[in-house]
Amino acid sequence: MKRLGFVGAGRMGLPMVRRLVAGGHEVRVLGRSPERRRALAAEGALVGGCVEDVADGADAVLVCVYTDEQVREVCLGSALLDVLPEGAAIVVHTTGSPRTVEAVAARAAARRIQVVDAPVSGGPHDIAAGRVTVFAGGDEDAVARLRPVLGRYADPVLHVGPLGAGQRVKLVNNALFAAHIVLLSDAIRLGRRLGVDEAVLLHALPHGSATSRALTGVAARGSVARFAEAVREFVDKDVEVVRQVAAELGTDLGALAPVIGPHSGGGSGPSGAG
Repeated sequence: MKRLGFVGAGRMGLPMVRRLVAGGHEVRVLGRSPERRRALAAEGALVGGCVEDVADGADAVLVCVYTDEQVREVCLGSALLDVLPEGAAIVVHTTGSPRTVEAVAARAAARRIQVVDAPVSGGPHDIAAGRVTVFAGGDEDAVARLRPVLGRYADPVLHVGPLGAGQRVKLVNNALFAAHIVLLSDAIRLGRRLGVDEAVLLHALPHGSATSRALTGVAARGSVARFAEAVREFVDKDVEVVRQVAAELGTDLGALAPVIGPHSGGGSGPSGAG
């Protein structure tokens, strides 16, 4: 796959585009404003003014927008599936409901367009270093076909099951991550009551059995409050999605529910950590 389309070259998407261009791919990126188009062209990307421009002649289109609604707008509310060549592929990096990618795949099947849900775990710095984690859901052959593309910025690329499985794994991941932040906040409060300063705990705990990705991030920021503020927007969005998906599937969050709070942005959830 050499000709790629890309929609959503923002905080997470732009470093993906850079890595793809550096890897020799021809990448056509959606840029809606003149300023954005100039900035993307400076990165070595070709620039289209609409979704159809990006999809025309592409071997695959990668979608890295912010919300489920935006995924639906790009994939179902435009002519993307009519313009994309038969036998091409769509990769959805956006974290959202498994039902959204299933709806896209149902429409895409008539033109033999493969769909892979591929939410990522990590940040822009991980993408820039080529080590962000991808949880890929889809047919085994589709994931294998896309692996060289995803491998430009992701390591590992984990095939976790059929279409929608990537979203399910990512939602569990982020619910647990959010719970870790809240538990760390309470652990720091316990430490203060025991006469141990937060800075001391954040220096010591990453070396012990209590360590986690969340704790490493908190220690790097210097406090739970600063880390929670930095990740609040993204974690709150994903926690709300996991609540909705759990409700749709008739299940619950178990012991995670009281930890991450009754609703997104609640005082006991990640937004209120610290």
